[in-house]
Amino acid sequence: MSLADEKAVVVFSGGQDSTTCLFWALERFKEVSAVTFDYGQRHDKEIKVAEDIAQELGVEHKVLDMSLLNQLAPNALTRDDMEVKAGENGEMPTTFVEGRNLLFFSFASIYASQWGAKHVVTGVCETDYSGYPDCRDVFVKSLNVSLNLGIGKEFVLHTPLMWLDKKETWELADNLGRLSYVKNKTLTCYHGILGDGCGECPACQLRQAGYDQYRKEKEREAL
Repeated sequence: MSLADEKAVVVFSGGQDSTTCLFWALERFKEVSAVTFDYGQRHDKEIKVAEDIAQELGVEHKVLDMSLLNQLAPNALTRDDMEVKAGENGEMPTTFVEGRNLLFFSFASIYASQWGAKHVVTGVCETDYSGYPDCRDVFVKSLNVSLNLGIGKEFVLHTPLMWLDKKETWELADNLGRLSYVKNKTLTCYHGILGDGCGECPACQLRQAGYDQYRKEKEREAL
């Protein structure tokens, strides 16, 4: 059976990466559903953006309560009293949420199983990631094996952005014909500002640097 005849679940936050992955999945699979996790984020706008995008694209969307993460793993994404800081001297960024992807991918696979899908798509990336251990290719492959053994079904965890930097992720969105959509309607900013964001937090800086690099490269090619 080809991918065009199968279903896929996209782990979806409404940000640049997961929205690009959503468009990637819509190009390849017969049916696509998106699952978003409410883990006590500082701002609930992230969930609202995910809901709005899914509704606009006609994609089935489910929000799962994962607020227990806020109790187990305090971090700058869920705590107002913690500053958003990049990792220094080998330390993790304050935005790292221990066990987040372990739980998200596991619950997404359970949801996929109940929905009759064996494909789970996620936007994790090892090329320009912030040092999060649960974004590594080896972690995803290991978890894929564990999910197959633990649930007793053959799942495939797809990571279309794993080896792409932010410039190449913008390029992928452009190749999918969705560059403007991703730029203007997604929420990547740690402070909850849509589109280009605050321009100051690590997520916004990485996103903007990749966009500027891709735009300049495209302009050079057009000459």
